[in-house]
Amino acid sequence: MENKIVVIIPAYNEENSIAKVIHDLPAKLVTEIIVVDNNSTDNTSNKAKRAGATVLFQQLKGYGNACLTGIEYLKNMKTPPAIVVFIDGDYSDYPEQLPVVIKPIIEEDYDMVIGSRNLGLKAKGSMMPQQVLGNKLATTLMKWLYKTNYTDLGPFRAIKYKSLIALNMADKNYGWTVEMQLKAAKLKMKTCEVAVDYRKRIGVSKVSGTVKGTLGAGYKIITTIFRYI
Repeated sequence: MENKIVVIIPAYNEENSIAKVIHDLPAKLVTEIIVVDNNSTDNTSNKAKRAGATVLFQQLKGYGNACLTGIEYLKNMKTPPAIVVFIDGDYSDYPEQLPVVIKPIIEEDYDMVIGSRNLGLKAKGSMMPQQVLGNKLATTLMKWLYKTNYTDLGPFRAIKYKSLIALNMADKNYGWTVEMQLKAAKLKMKTCEVAVDYRKRIGVSKVSGTVKGTLGAGYKIITTIFRYI
């Protein structure tokens, strides 16, 4: 397969980390880096542009809204990519591990690969207790209801472009990652997990860093799991 790889980074107020994420992505492998500024109030966009990324804007708040904006951009490309990689803009993931995440797609023709933080090395304090608990609950429910074997809903993931379009993604906020994994299971796509490392993010999480964000994310993830049965 022609291994044209595009990276989508949804970002909201990540001016202190976005350039680090962009610079650490393997330049020899990545064709284009797309940062979707989700209505930031800081200097995220300028920092991303100076680091060499294509910057798109989505005023409607929501992780899923930002990712959907990136997908629409891909649809309008003259030559779409073969592989799409998603990674957060807070520098909690290790962008240099991208080759590990895409390897099963390139070498074994997998449709989608999830970077699992639970299989890799997690720095102390990199995930809040509520994140660990919520992740465990979600993956357990998915195993019971969808017969999947995921250990994580990690944001660092890769998927064939054609498979991504087939998923017809729709969630506009917190349910994005679990929607992708559940729809892939329902469509019987070939998926797997690989170990990725995880560290404390730069800045404060917009989700796990607040009670409202944590409860909102948890509710949306659980309701999404039951919606697609």
